[in-house]
Amino acid sequence: MKRIDLRSDTVTLPTPQMRAAMASAELGDDVYGEDPTVNRLEELAAEKTGKEAALFVASGTMANLVALLTHCGRGDEVIVGDRAHMFINEVAGMAALGGIQPRTLPNQPDGTLALDAIENAIRGVNDHYPPTRLIALENTHNSCGGAPLSVEYHRAVFELARRHNLQIHIDGARVFNAAIALGVEARAFAQYADSISFCLSKGLSAPVGSLICGTREFIARARRNRKMVGGGMRQAGILAATGIVALETMIERLADDHAHAKYLAEQLADIPGIALEPARVKTNIVFFDLRDSITASQLAERLARDNVLIGATGKSRVRVVTHYGIERADIDAAVNAIRTNLTGF
Repeated sequence: MKRIDLRSDTVTLPTPQMRAAMASAELGDDVYGEDPTVNRLEELAAEKTGKEAALFVASGTMANLVALLTHCGRGDEVIVGDRAHMFINEVAGMAALGGIQPRTLPNQPDGTLALDAIENAIRGVNDHYPPTRLIALENTHNSCGGAPLSVEYHRAVFELARRHNLQIHIDGARVFNAAIALGVEARAFAQYADSISFCLSKGLSAPVGSLICGTREFIARARRNRKMVGGGMRQAGILAATGIVALETMIERLADDHAHAKYLAEQLADIPGIALEPARVKTNIVFFDLRDSITASQLAERLARDNVLIGATGKSRVRVVTHYGIERADIDAAVNAIRTNLTGF
């Protein structure tokens, strides 16, 4: 029986074209800047985001950390959402490794930070305060249900940041999902940021890797920080080859994941014991709450016996994510398993 894994889009497997690209990739030493496949991937990433240059790193967490280290010094402060991935899920790297203080603001249900809250959080010149250096946004916003942040919102934050001489970093782990959902290109968001990162190993289905994009000068400094945190890879073209395939062939198909997520949400909303608003599902992430006595962990354990895997993110909170490899029949099977475990029929 097929295992239906809805825990995350990080569980995607590389496509046959990616596997073939790995086998035939032209390689060199990337620390010396001599891996032609890595160089091509970085050029393509810069082109997709409209930036001057890009840097290949091992993971989304490393991408955010390297970007933060490049923007900020020890004792600097970054304004970030209280539900942001880099604040909650990245092992306090900005503080532990960078000495950077997060100034958290409430994320709105749509993933944004209120503009007046951002402006009020910016530190004035005072010997008692850490200097505000950076505003960090996340698009799509993972814990806010995969919400895509609009281009207009990014423009407004950018204009605010420039009035206060601040930089902006976008954690765009799923920025291509946002682009597809809103009918724009990723560069539409990136133009309103000093740096942007995105993952290859989520909806784009590559096995490993993320990119940081920015100016040539920023990326040159980021390259040193990548080396400092142990991210200098050698014949990394074997991985970069899959990223090239991802950027050339896997972006448009994200629309399928969004359609599957919408269908999944609509089916789940009809099951007694589930609280869910399908209208809030905009990309490939679906959150729902359990009304009855069963906990999310208990449901996950029961479903695992049926070869259906889900993410328990709270006592009654469940996250499911659609991705490459999940088809409509898989969703129907998962919904039937959830209904049976919750209602007994």
